[in-house]
Amino acid sequence: MSVVIVATAFPVPEHRAEVVAAFEAAMARVHSEEPGCELYALHEGQDRLVMIEKYASQDAVGEHIKGAGLAQLRAGLEGKLSADIDVQVLVPHPAGMVSKGAL
Repeated sequence: MSVVIVATAFPVPEHRAEVVAAFEAAMARVHSEEPGCELYALHEGQDRLVMIEKYASQDAVGEHIKGAGLAQLRAGLEGKLSADIDVQVLVPHPAGMVSKGAL
């Protein structure tokens, strides 16, 4: 069963561009190096960045946690966030239309 993760980061305003760049670099690496990653997509809010992630399995999440992309991201974010990243690991609860009821 797939695993969905929603990670919310709150950049310090003067470091927002650097935080976005760190996420973009991580995205390129995760997309190319982690076959179990089905979705790794950054979304922007006024005061936050939200990464929506989907993995083929819990094993794929484990590979992501050990991967170079996430290590690079952690290093790039150091000292540039106003709070710890809020990470929510979610299990899909499909309902309604199959094509619209789950990521």
